[in-house]
Amino acid sequence: MSPRRLPLRWWIIALVTLGTILNYLARSTLSVAAPTLKEAFAMSTEDYSWVVLAFQASYTVMQTVAGGILDALGTRLGFFLFAVGWALANMAHALATGTVSLAVFRALLGATEAAAIPAGTKTVAEWFPARERPLATSLFQMGTSVGNMIAPPLVAFCILMWSWQSAFIVTGALSLAWAGLWWWGYRSPQDHPRLSVAERAEIASGQAGGSERPATRSAILRNRGFWAIAVPRFMAEPAWQTFNFFIPLYLVAVWHLDLKSIALWAWLPFLAADFGSLAAGLLPGWLIKRGASLLSSRKITMTLGALCMLGPACIGLATSPGMAIALFCVGGFAHQMLNGALITLCADVFDARAVGTASGMAGTSAWVGGMLFTLLIGQSADQFGYNPLFVALAGLDLVGAAVLWMLLRPAKFSH
Repeated sequence: MSPRRLPLRWWIIALVTLGTILNYLARSTLSVAAPTLKEAFAMSTEDYSWVVLAFQASYTVMQTVAGGILDALGTRLGFFLFAVGWALANMAHALATGTVSLAVFRALLGATEAAAIPAGTKTVAEWFPARERPLATSLFQMGTSVGNMIAPPLVAFCILMWSWQSAFIVTGALSLAWAGLWWWGYRSPQDHPRLSVAERAEIASGQAGGSERPATRSAILRNRGFWAIAVPRFMAEPAWQTFNFFIPLYLVAVWHLDLKSIALWAWLPFLAADFGSLAAGLLPGWLIKRGASLLSSRKITMTLGALCMLGPACIGLATSPGMAIALFCVGGFAHQMLNGALITLCADVFDARAVGTASGMAGTSAWVGGMLFTLLIGQSADQFGYNPLFVALAGLDLVGAAVLWMLLRPAKFSH
């Protein structure tokens, strides 16, 4: 299909994907700059973990709040305001003078970046029929790994050419430019002047049917389907947080790599994660064509991803940095495959009017898990090393897969 005839909804998800890339580029700037900042501010790994926790704590709280704001203000205005906020907060990192001020700016970034995944999920629910949601979700989820993939070379270049402050200014300015693009280019399907009558009808028909689903937070919390998503996300998020914030520090601590070597190696797990996102988008459709139900296709996809997490559990056996990175690549692929299935489920289980809130609440659950694991890393990595932590990540995902199968059953979401 030529670009001119590509349905408008795929251009919309491309715009969301670009925003997700820049969102994750901004948040990943710190992890690449971490070795430089640890030296500049005389921070220990525990000090650095508290800076990361400041981001995670505000992000965790704001996931639920951001989802509600998006449902209240609408996707266009809500996402625009949050994007401007995270761009300015990221640029403010250049003003940090020590651990405390860095943690403050990090908390502001977490509070504003929290809208990205709920906004993407809400856009998918509004713009796509159910059969296309896994692929649409996987495309914008690929932005999370692309952002992480771009960060090592770009941030290292800024630091080596200018200063660590410039890295935050450049990545923040890119997000600010995207906010303007979003405001100019996005409308809901009901209001978009370029959406054809035929495509609008196709979207609407693909979303029709189903029973009334909960819309309030209290009703969502009573929904069995919500916990089938939230608990596995709680178990899965520590892996992604570890890959996001600690791969460069691991490479320095264990393999003694310098900044140029980190720029060369650290982006590869996120390239592999893109293929995991793509698998999360394509595998459910393949399974459905072979007789699996919609929900079973999501559960099988998540479970296969959890099984692949056995790869990074073996990082402690690596005999070279290249082997360690290869196992991180397996982990990046595995996480994005299973997480894509879990994120898509929010659009399957909840009505478009409530999917932002539900996705944000599930995101809060996920980030609580990530925050607790970061605290564990900060307390134990310097003393016991990283290897036991990588084993724990695989175990958590396997438990999450078991919970998903136990709780998510057809037509029983509210029981």
